[in-house]
Amino acid sequence: MAVATLAIVVQRNLFAVVILLGIYSFMMAAVLVALDAVDVAMTEASVGAGVSTVLLLGALYLTKGDELKPLHRPLLPLGVAAATGLVLVYGTLGLPAFSDPSAPIHRHVAPRYISEGPRETGVPNIVTAVLASYRGYDTLGETTVVFTAGAGVIALLRRIRRRKKEGDPQ
Repeated sequence: MAVATLAIVVQRNLFAVVILLGIYSFMMAAVLVALDAVDVAMTEASVGAGVSTVLLLGALYLTKGDELKPLHRPLLPLGVAAATGLVLVYGTLGLPAFSDPSAPIHRHVAPRYISEGPRETGVPNIVTAVLASYRGYDTLGETTVVFTAGAGVIALLRRIRRRKKEGDPQ
């Protein structure tokens, strides 16, 4: 995954970048399957590698295939990105160890979902109960964001196609 990320960063051909992003999403889905998060892996494969790749290829069809060279050296954005990365790494230092059974989530939320989930939601599958009931607003928000992004891309593609039919040079 690190090699794919580096290839995405240095690549100037946007078609190659889109394909590499799809490959990265499939590798991420495989990692999520290995971590026993099959529901998240399926979402990553379908949205990350499927829908996103199709939308990006559609947008690429209407634009040029190469990224333009920057007009100047982007040192300020690079510094902001590096500082943000360092703050995020610093924030992880206070987290419990990976799969620590005494972590707060394993002592408070998870046991309650497992024991009370079927009774409170009426759904026998605990993953579905959490995503559709306990985190229903979050799931609705995620679905709304994906739908809005897709509708926005379609609106942009239709607008560009209409301009081409009218003969507008813009």
